[in-house]
Amino acid sequence: MNQKGENSLSDHDELVTQVRETVAQICAEYPGEYWREKDREREYPTEFVQALTRAGLLACLIPEEYGGSGLPLLVAQEIMKAIHEQGANAAACHAQMYTMGTLLRHGSEEQKARYLPGIASGELRLQAFGVTEPTAGTDTTSITTMAVRDGDDYVINGQKVWISRAEHSDLMILLARTTPKSQVSKKTEGLSVFVVDMREAVGNGLTIKPIRTMINHATTELFFDNLRVPAANLLGEEGKGFRYILSGMNAERILIASECIGDARWFIKTATQYACEREVFGKPIGTNQGVQFPIARAYAQTCAADLMVEKASRLYDAGDDCGAEANMAKMLASEASWAAGDTCLQTHGGFGLAEEYDVERKFRETRLYQIAPISTNLILSYLGEHELGMPRSY
Repeated sequence: MNQKGENSLSDHDELVTQVRETVAQICAEYPGEYWREKDREREYPTEFVQALTRAGLLACLIPEEYGGSGLPLLVAQEIMKAIHEQGANAAACHAQMYTMGTLLRHGSEEQKARYLPGIASGELRLQAFGVTEPTAGTDTTSITTMAVRDGDDYVINGQKVWISRAEHSDLMILLARTTPKSQVSKKTEGLSVFVVDMREAVGNGLTIKPIRTMINHATTELFFDNLRVPAANLLGEEGKGFRYILSGMNAERILIASECIGDARWFIKTATQYACEREVFGKPIGTNQGVQFPIARAYAQTCAADLMVEKASRLYDAGDDCGAEANMAKMLASEASWAAGDTCLQTHGGFGLAEEYDVERKFRETRLYQIAPISTNLILSYLGEHELGMPRSY
């Protein structure tokens, strides 16, 4: 992938075209059968992730001086869209992009020099984002995993859940309490962020337990039992971690929204093709408004959601507050992909349930984003309170 050029519209369009062509070429080597087999066996798509790494796609947000391309999120989200539009799944590797926000914006120069070149080359895998806990869920400020300073180390005890790709990651961005909640004046204080070297941690205080789910998402539960992490692995200031991870969370919502746009496009393309080819009662089923109109509506819904995704990306790249836009992008795009998926399945009828068509796999995969990484209801609560000024609803 070429390095970034001038900040003109034509340069951006040319770069996006190049990125999409590169993604299409890679995805062509990993067709539906590859993904069906991985889904069937619940295997991690290592070969696909390595191909994206070799092409430099997963290092697009890493600055050039650390071996990346130094590209904006506006380009990164096009990569995610293109992967899903081709029928593949970026969930195996998307965290490397959105965890970059925390490390890039709040890591020291020494930390960036230590980790980023290896991540850019593929020598190091940064795929795990350790935030959610069983008793806290989306209420991040209520996490109880503790990191206590002991000399040159922090000793960590606690538990995390729904931490995807932990078994396939060398590094993890971990959020833990360094001051008990009862001892802080604001609930957002006393949280700190660490880079955990998974290669050293597993078996030495960290236990990983896989969780089998309805989709092949490689998600796990983590148990910390006196895990020692060097104090040098603390990102930024102790106690300021909640603010640090917000940038990563906004990037996460935008990139996952982009994946949903890609899914929706795949569903619409697949449904349209089937509606044109499948004949019943002597004519293509697409001539029936009952088949045609839902697909057209899904197309309009997807185009509208895509505009919000792009707006959120531009705000993020400019360093502006994009909390509302990132959340709206995720909500609108996930609803568009789910509507398109439901329409695609309905268009295919019984064949939509057949594994060989890939519709049922993609249908299951895109359903996740109604609840993760944040549920639609919590997004609505955020908008009601912070954008519309209504009383807190929870």
